[in-house]
Amino acid sequence: MNLKPLADRVIVRPLEAEEKTAGGIIIPDNAKEKPQKGEVIAVGEGKIADSGKKIDMSLKKGDKVLYGKYSGTEVTVDGEDLLIMRESDVLAVF
Repeated sequence: MNLKPLADRVIVRPLEAEEKTAGGIIIPDNAKEKPQKGEVIAVGEGKIADSGKKIDMSLKKGDKVLYGKYSGTEVTVDGEDLLIMRESDVLAVF
């Protein structure tokens, strides 16, 4: 993949939506919610503060993250759906 995020942005591959509920009911495709979990596949170099100092990224490639339902911008690269978002849009790492 020849896609490199700039500044404080990350590229996230969304994890697949749940196929079944906890009770075992199969969820049809049109009723599935957007996934809110994903894997970081690329990280930018970091943000430049107003003072000119570079702020390093706290995320790294391979991190599993939780993000807001409508966070990021959806892009398709080589037939794969990905999200580009700012590091601040990531809510947690698990």
